Amino acid sequence: MKTAISLDDQTFAEAEALAQKLRLTRSELYRAALREYLARHSGEDVTAALDRVYGAGGESEDDVRREAARRTFEANEW
Repeated sequence: MKTAISLDDQTFAEAEALAQKLRLTRSELYRAALREYLARHSGEDVTAALDRVYGAGGESEDDVRREAARRTFEANEW
């Protein structure tokens, strides 16, 4: 489905730069951003979200630390 949105110049420029950096088309970037936004605001119960993140106790503390370090590393530019 096609749709049109209006963006201010600054947001558009930042999105263009990120799309190029990630080697995504503009549509791919906007689609991914909207999916992430929808997932964050799905109205899911906070407790259920925390249970999903921390699991039912099957992971060791080392596993949790490794995963946290991996996510931190991926979230930062080098």
